[in-house]
Amino acid sequence: MAIAEDVILLEKKLNELITRYEQYFIGLEKREPLLLFAEVEKIVRRCSGIPIHNTMYKHRFNMLTARFVTYREHWNRTLRLMEEGRYARDRFISDLHLRQKERPERKEPEAAPAAADLDLDRLVHEFREAREACNLPVDKITRDMLAASIEKQRPLLAAKLGTENFVLRVVVEEGKPRLKARLRTQ
Repeated sequence: MAIAEDVILLEKKLNELITRYEQYFIGLEKREPLLLFAEVEKIVRRCSGIPIHNTMYKHRFNMLTARFVTYREHWNRTLRLMEEGRYARDRFISDLHLRQKERPERKEPEAAPAAADLDLDRLVHEFREAREACNLPVDKITRDMLAASIEKQRPLLAAKLGTENFVLRVVVEEGKPRLKARLRTQ
């Protein structure tokens, strides 16, 4: 195979490998793409021993090889974190499982206000951060003020969305933070 085809094939396979590893790390792929990894590594090794006289192909090959080496180190580091149980996605999933095990079988009436309190605390925190990012004062933003504003708007939002089952989020529009409602997805 000519070096031109090898470089094009290497670029195509490397892009596919990067995509497959990202899918593996976020949990879409169940298995690590080792066969594709071996194919890319084989192309890199085969072309490394061949002198490349065309400057363009030589530069492209060197850039692709450097990119592959960088990603390989990143993947190895991430895999090591996963094995040690310190990878963020794995920690989130294991914490979620622990919380589900600790949760009582039947829901108690106090559970709903606790979730609403956490949601309100999250909104207050995000609203303050958004105001700070927009260079607006945050000293007058209190939990009670935001809660009163939400309760005042709740009937209008429920009528507009057609359900009481919605969630609020903070967005910045025209340089000002605002609360937006959308349907809750289960």
